[in-house]
Amino acid sequence: MGNFRHRLKSRRKTYIREWRKYRRMTQQQVADQIGATVGAISQLETGANGYTQPMLEALADALQCGVADLLTRNPADTGAIWSLWDKAEKGQRAQIEAVARAIVGDPPES
Repeated sequence: MGNFRHRLKSRRKTYIREWRKYRRMTQQQVADQIGATVGAISQLETGANGYTQPMLEALADALQCGVADLLTRNPADTGAIWSLWDKAEKGQRAQIEAVARAIVGDPPES
């Protein structure tokens, strides 16, 4: 029993709260948009309850990001390369990709 409790307390960190705040949404707005309760959103944000794939997909849609973003990217981290990518226009993204490929020695995709 103790091992199970330990696993519950050591859930993987998510960035659900950070994405919600980044999009300037309340828990109520997110809950309404995905058909959940404010309590369910709060528990997801604090890690009190785990998530499901369908829940992550609904949250990603509501928060205008990818599912992986909710698990790996803090949108408030302005020093991250993804922050620059998000701000770049299509032509600028091609330039960023070319420079990054040159730096790491990865040839362009054909």
